[in-house]
Amino acid sequence: MTSRLSIEDLTLAEAVARHGSIGAAAKELLTTQPSASRRLAALERRLGARLFERDTTGARPTPAGRELARQAARLLAEISALPDQVLAATDASLAVGTIQAIAPIVFTVLDAKLPGVTVHPEVDHGPVLVQQVHDGLLDAAIITIAEQTSLPRGLHRTLLGVSPLALVLPEGTAPPRTGKRPLAGHTVLYSTIDLAGETVRAKLSALGAAPQPGPTTEATLRIARHRRTPALVPLLAARWWADPGDQILPSPVPGQATISLITRPPQPAALTQALPGITKQLLGTDPAGPSAGY
Repeated sequence: MTSRLSIEDLTLAEAVARHGSIGAAAKELLTTQPSASRRLAALERRLGARLFERDTTGARPTPAGRELARQAARLLAEISALPDQVLAATDASLAVGTIQAIAPIVFTVLDAKLPGVTVHPEVDHGPVLVQQVHDGLLDAAIITIAEQTSLPRGLHRTLLGVSPLALVLPEGTAPPRTGKRPLAGHTVLYSTIDLAGETVRAKLSALGAAPQPGPTTEATLRIARHRRTPALVPLLAARWWADPGDQILPSPVPGQATISLITRPPQPAALTQALPGITKQLLGTDPAGPSAGY
């Protein structure tokens, strides 16, 4: 026999425990006491556990009955709240995911450009986010690997823009030299936020640098300032996390981060309307957003 519980089972167990009486619970549930007693006995047989001790004074829950009643009360409260939650899940609510490296930027921009919309954030690796959009767990994902991977059939990719790599020199950091190995003697921290890390590492090495990958984009810049050593990151990150003493130079190696929006059709209306402003501020081309000399 199955031990699966129905909402009616939960409702009955919770009501009997709360009233301490099968008769009172039956009255609340608009049924008869004999019917409620039979249902309770059948539930106990399915579970293989005594839930209530009955006598002429009422029904007292056993430890198993108390646990079932406690969990039933919680589950019934969640079910009761579900209709309001479903109605709230309209264009006024969006589940959006992005990668850790740009999460502070993305969610700050969405908060600024989607007034009145509740954004439910998700942070994970790009392939995981793509699968979550495909499975309907996310409304959208802003990622940097859409050009470097195959997307599942049915997903839509919107190119938001590209951000070239930039070399950030914290205050007190020696600038690159001239010649074929301008970074000789420099440890260069780098964070490409996509799958081009090994390529960039090789190109930095060819210029004489001792390249080291940074843990995250923001952390890469903070560590570089602490060490007073150059950092190579996408320009959008350099602009967002620039310190007053930072000097931002064109990258000595070619490269760029491509920012894409992944959705299922149709794209959420609130997102579509706000996309131009989101793109400008995200890439640092919005005068109202962060900027730095370049």
